[in-house]
Amino acid sequence: MIIAIDGPAASGKGTLARRLAAHFNLPHLDTGLLYRAVARALIDTATPLDDVAAATAAARGLKLAALDPARLKEKGVGDAASKVAAMPSVREALLKLQKDFVSQPGGAVLDGRDTGTVIAPNADVKIFIEASAEVRAERRFRELSQKGENVRFEEVLATIKGRDARDSGRSVAPLMPARDAVLLDTTHLDIEAVFRAALSIVEAARAGRERR
Repeated sequence: MIIAIDGPAASGKGTLARRLAAHFNLPHLDTGLLYRAVARALIDTATPLDDVAAATAAARGLKLAALDPARLKEKGVGDAASKVAAMPSVREALLKLQKDFVSQPGGAVLDGRDTGTVIAPNADVKIFIEASAEVRAERRFRELSQKGENVRFEEVLATIKGRDARDSGRSVAPLMPARDAVLLDTTHLDIEAVFRAALSIVEAARAGRERR
């Protein structure tokens, strides 16, 4: 079974994907980490984020086993990731890595921004997570504050809106729900309610497949 979960930044898709992966005992890939890793490589070498050749080379050399989620989720990396993610050559370089992950025996759970439209268009379950920019910014603000980072809510909100605009407006694989994705608005839901709703979506899809 392949489950693809897409949505904008701080919508809760990563938390949900991890819960579903654990529940169904499936491997999980946060595809956004791949773009964060590319951005991190540029930041670490003081390379401009608009250096397409350097970003593409970093993407081609990426190994899943070498990803460090904690370091890749430090302040500023996510915003940088959305910039390199707009580069067609970077997306092409990472495409095979993601498709290979999807093709594992037994299936997988992926979350990102184009998993249901590009990476796994034939996924058994596609969920597109939505939430207002203000609620998503509040979630990210709390997360960063709990880590001890000195941030202002207004700054986080501006970053969220900027990422939304870049992710939705890029020419290649823009952020958008697949035509057969189920929309799940998490604006007024806590993680337990989101998980229950997602389980219902998955079970309905499985039941429908069994009836065919």
